[in-house]
Amino acid sequence: MGANVHPRRTVVIEAVAPAVEGGRYPVKREVGAVLEVTADIFKEGHDVLVAYLKYRPAAERTWREVPMRHVDNDRWAGALRLDAVGRWVFTIEALADPYRSWLADLAKRHAAGQDLTTELAEGLMLIRATAARAGDEDARALTEAARRIERAPAPADAVAAAGGEPLVRLMERHLDHTDATWCEREFEVVADRERARFAAWYEFFPRSSGTFKDAETQLERAAAMGFDVVYLPPIHPIGRTNRKGKNNTLTVEPADPGSPWAIGSTEGGHTAVHPELGTLDDFDRFVERARSLGLEVALDFAIQCSPDHPWVTEHPEWFFHRPDGTIKYAENPPKKYQDVYPLNFLCPDPVPLWQEMRRVLQFWVAHGVVTFRVDNPHTKPVKFWAWLIREIQGAHPDVIFLSEAFTRPKMMKALAKAGFTQSYTYFTWRNEKQELIDYLTEITTPPVADYFRGHLWPNTPDILHATLQQGGRPAFKLRLVLAATLSSLYGIYSGYELCENPPAAPGSEEYLDSEKYELKRRDWKAPGNLVDFVSRVNRIRRENRALHLYTNLRFYHADNPRVLFYGKTTRERDNVVFVAASLDPFAPQASMVDVPIAELGIAPHQPYRMHELLSDRAFEWRGPRGYVELRPEVDPAQIFVLHR
Repeated sequence: MGANVHPRRTVVIEAVAPAVEGGRYPVKREVGAVLEVTADIFKEGHDVLVAYLKYRPAAERTWREVPMRHVDNDRWAGALRLDAVGRWVFTIEALADPYRSWLADLAKRHAAGQDLTTELAEGLMLIRATAARAGDEDARALTEAARRIERAPAPADAVAAAGGEPLVRLMERHLDHTDATWCEREFEVVADRERARFAAWYEFFPRSSGTFKDAETQLERAAAMGFDVVYLPPIHPIGRTNRKGKNNTLTVEPADPGSPWAIGSTEGGHTAVHPELGTLDDFDRFVERARSLGLEVALDFAIQCSPDHPWVTEHPEWFFHRPDGTIKYAENPPKKYQDVYPLNFLCPDPVPLWQEMRRVLQFWVAHGVVTFRVDNPHTKPVKFWAWLIREIQGAHPDVIFLSEAFTRPKMMKALAKAGFTQSYTYFTWRNEKQELIDYLTEITTPPVADYFRGHLWPNTPDILHATLQQGGRPAFKLRLVLAATLSSLYGIYSGYELCENPPAAPGSEEYLDSEKYELKRRDWKAPGNLVDFVSRVNRIRRENRALHLYTNLRFYHADNPRVLFYGKTTRERDNVVFVAASLDPFAPQASMVDVPIAELGIAPHQPYRMHELLSDRAFEWRGPRGYVELRPEVDPAQIFVLHR
């Protein structure tokens, strides 16, 4: 018999949930959340079992515990509150309770009218053995309980005394755990801060405003529109070798600023600030100004270099080389990125490269940055990200990582499992009713939602979808409402509120005159702008707690195939929000929609008020069906809050 085999520990603990791939990866939750844990727990025979959910912060060694309750069919459940940001560990301990088992048998024998002399003697032995383990006060109480049972005038009195609740609690308090079975593994859960689950992002290029000081105006605009996070593309020096000109051409004018993703020059690399934006002190003031407005600054972490980056001469071994020894630039055929060198994570000794990436992030964390949008993480090893994120969050558990991986589904999910807090999604390319229902249901419900938080972006500097190109202003309003209400996480790239939609060419998803290669001057008050609309949507999100949650999305039937109807509700059902959205930006659409009144405790003939928040109109509905009318130019989507 092996050293790790314990023949008396025979409780079976299996099917623990939530668990990502059996516990290989952490589950994601937010601080303050109650984590519900379930498991199948059973053993041979008819013993009465007790089980405990054991948990602790990963940095501590002492276990805390809460009792689990039997649900049915050998399924048990327990709950713990994650009261601090960071990594937690949980597992399960279970064992037979000899006293409760004895009580169960005693009750059956008594009901059958059998002689209880021997059975009562066994129970007294259990009580006295427990008294020997207990402290003075409890030992005296247990000894006295044994005397009462022993002196009981009749068997019925002995049975009643043995089953008294104070005695049962005392016996459980001093239960011998020597032969307890522990689950074969420990499970991790990461408790992120709330902004990991609920945030509205606004992306803008500070260089289009001038300096960091000039860009504070954009901070004020973002705050006024109700955003929580401002995301900046790379702010580092930009190389001159192979610099790209307007619209990604190889023809460069002296004034062309180049792509911010061509990082590095003689002025520095990933820990330097482009001198035209200002100094590092200017950046610190920019971050502080954002904080004073209720915003936080997210930086782009792009692991690539221009040919002029200091690493190219200091660490040529970190790059890919052609047979002639020259360094390869980045390619994604047929696209070519002559101004960018990718880093080689399979170089002969990747350890110094990994450590340098950690140093870069630590540098920016020291300058007040606690959110990073990571560029193309799917082109680097998943193991690298698992290591790096654990390293950073181990020291700074409030740091958030957003994965920009528009790639194969399994790679996107693997990156989320490895530790990315949030993930870009395929939302941009999901525009039809059933594909929206299928995709959003997949990513907002377990098992995927246990590790993947989908961040919805209607546009990015790289992606101008055909829906926005062709649908105009109604499509911009519709996709904003969908992004802001289908998920608790969403973002837009600046210019969205001006409905910018000319493509670089027919069939292209690139912008004409892309801000990636030139400075953009915009009139934020231009006719037809959506500034007020965006502000209203963000205010609705903030004022309705149901929209703060990620896993509460439910779709409901709408008769019209061009109308999408869905809802979100709080656990207490004190905030219930429904959204009706027309997927047709060109023509009016109307539909009957199903309202889950039975789930909400509303009687079939009971009236209820649906307050439409975008137009501030109220409608009285009655019964399980309602009627919506959606007009492209006015209200392609409606957001209702239910009042009983």
